[in-house]
Amino acid sequence: MHDLMLAKEIIDKLMEVAEDKKAAKIRSASLEIGNIAHGDHLENVDLDNLIFLLKSITPKYSLDKAKFNIKKTTGDSWKITDIEV
Repeated sequence: MHDLMLAKEIIDKLMEVAEDKKAAKIRSASLEIGNIAHGDHLENVDLDNLIFLLKSITPKYSLDKAKFNIKKTTGDSWKITDIEV
C-alpha cells in the first residue's frame, strides 16, 4: 500500500512539472528513492513493485509511454533528478 501511495506522489509531481514546462508529455524521469518514513518507522521501497505500480497508473495520466529510471539511495526521501519532455 505504501508503494502505491509513493507511486501516486511521483505521478502528481511529474504532472506538476509537465504543466510548469507546458509539456504535452514526459518521455522519461530519473528518480532517487531511499526508505520512506511512515509514522515512526522507515519502510523499504520495493523498486520492482514501484515500477509496476507506476506503469499501472500512468495511462490514467497520459504518461503511459514514460520510462522510469530509478536508483535506490540511502536516506528517507525521494526526489526527481532528471526529466525528459
